[in-house]
Amino acid sequence: MTKTNWNRFSKLAFALVVLLSVVAVPAGAVSVASEDVTSDAAVGDQVTASVTLDELYQNPELESWTLAGNTELESVTWTVTYYDQTGAKVGQESFDGQNFTGGEIAAADGTSEVEVKVTGTVPEVEAYSYDPAQSFTVMSLNQTREGGSSNDIGAWSATHHTDDSAAARTALDSAEAAIASSSGNTQEAQQSFNNAVDAYESGNFDLATTLAEEAETRANQANQSSQTTQLLIYAVGGLVVVALLAGGFLYWRSQQDTYDKLG
Repeated sequence: MTKTNWNRFSKLAFALVVLLSVVAVPAGAVSVASEDVTSDAAVGDQVTASVTLDELYQNPELESWTLAGNTELESVTWTVTYYDQTGAKVGQESFDGQNFTGGEIAAADGTSEVEVKVTGTVPEVEAYSYDPAQSFTVMSLNQTREGGSSNDIGAWSATHHTDDSAAARTALDSAEAAIASSSGNTQEAQQSFNNAVDAYESGNFDLATTLAEEAETRANQANQSSQTTQLLIYAVGGLVVVALLAGGFLYWRSQQDTYDKLG
């Protein structure tokens, strides 16, 4: 084998080793069998979210491990329920607080499936954001094991709002859609929309609503003006066509008259 071929072979072998090492990495610690988590909630409302876990002892293979979780909900209660392979409940634990650890999961106990439920109050919004919308962590779960290492199981978040912020967002969404669908010059509408977003993110929802409605009106006016202009263009074009046809017809008649006189 020549030196050039050997170098190519070495590079190919190295790439193959890297590929195999990537494929061998476990996809995840635990499987999420089902989830029931709200995607949006009002500040101050009490909500309950639940996640069911299975394939508890694979990737990596473990006989036992500890479940941990955290949330940004307030006045929190966690309920962890354990089920065997038949679906029968074999145990249940409750924890208080935004963070918990200590949900012991072991094959020796016959645990085959675990339901994690968290109940709490939706927190205040620390900072408003239009895009992306402000959100909070409803639930985050981790698999921890002896030695202190851990794997993330999953995290679930939701947007939150007040009545005033929700009304302002509705106005912003409507304005944004009007601008996007307008065929006219939407520069002024876009500026009003940008100002509305600034007001929203500053927490001034009345002003945000007013500016968003102004932006929508301007977008609709621009669209109507564009359509009117287009209709006028079509009308003028139609008149030109008619004039050309009429002129052509008159020319044809004049030619016929000339032919008749010559005849």
